[in-house]
Amino acid sequence: MTISTNGRPDHGPYLSSDPDERITADPIFEGEVDTDQTVVVCGAGGFIGGHLVADLLRQGFSAVRAVDIKPPNQWFQKFDQANNRSLDLREKDNCYRALENADQVYNLAADMGGMGFIENNKALCMLSVTINTHLLMAARDNDVNRYFYSSSACVYNQEKQDTPDVEPLSEEDAYPALAEDGYGWEKLFSERMCRHFREDFDLTTRVARYHNVYGPFGTYDGGREKAPAALTRKAIEAKLSGSGNIVIWGDGTQTRSFMYIDDCVKGTQKIMHSDITEPINLGSDELVTINGLVDVIEEAVGVDLEREYDLTKPQGVDGRNSDNTKILDELGWEPPTALRDGMQVTADWVEQEMKRHRETKSKSRFALAH
Repeated sequence: MTISTNGRPDHGPYLSSDPDERITADPIFEGEVDTDQTVVVCGAGGFIGGHLVADLLRQGFSAVRAVDIKPPNQWFQKFDQANNRSLDLREKDNCYRALENADQVYNLAADMGGMGFIENNKALCMLSVTINTHLLMAARDNDVNRYFYSSSACVYNQEKQDTPDVEPLSEEDAYPALAEDGYGWEKLFSERMCRHFREDFDLTTRVARYHNVYGPFGTYDGGREKAPAALTRKAIEAKLSGSGNIVIWGDGTQTRSFMYIDDCVKGTQKIMHSDITEPINLGSDELVTINGLVDVIEEAVGVDLEREYDLTKPQGVDGRNSDNTKILDELGWEPPTALRDGMQVTADWVEQEMKRHRETKSKSRFALAH
């Protein structure tokens, strides 16, 4: 990440809302790839999936198949250079259609959201197991070369996350199993499914455990957003309205690490093309309290807010951080972007979007009034 003259991160075309401008930027992943292969991104209409499709196109892949349950006009990012398909991957037949003649598959598809969503929709989160199960069957039967599954730090034993001053979670801490109810158990089961398809059917599978991914071109309202986006939206709302206060779920002492989207996209592809057969952490190890995250967001947005704490809302485990020993040993790399830098880009984008929506709404009201 380069720093511009005003001291802020300069992402150039990556922050552009122009699809063509984003495609002509330099790729995030710089490894050797066979651009003649057909790559399928499942969950391409989502936050991480959209960024991954963009980077595959930047690398010159001529056959990128982007698949999501939502119609393409509802995707966070849609690129005409990709083969965009709307398919419900919970259905077995659709998984076979999606992976026909595929060489590489990235499974990022899931019914999920932030803590508010996964706490109140455990059954929906668990049903995502049908997506990975059917995709693995289709990958096996279509002779897919490599299959990537996006797991989550929610698989980790909750008893190891009961204090804000948490020890970083190493890959072995998933067992004995006591995953996050609903979402975490689905991820852990699907990890095992990937393992057994590798062992029993010789399907090359790779699994990364994501730790709190954030950045532009994602959900920041509507109920599925995660903490960085939700708190950024609240801070900008306070700034634009002049209210001067922000509501935080929990007491603000909970700790987390947050990984910037570019690091996620790069790490995902590094793991996909590696020899790492077991699930591996993909996350920042920069531990911060939620209060500390709000400090960073206030600086990025340019406000100083009065804080209110709502202890009735879901707040997750007390502490969670990524142990990056394994990824450093295996790849000689770990997510490098500092929270302060990534949140500046994220806040700038969210504020642009919120102002644009306000302006559009204002124009609609003017048109109705006249």
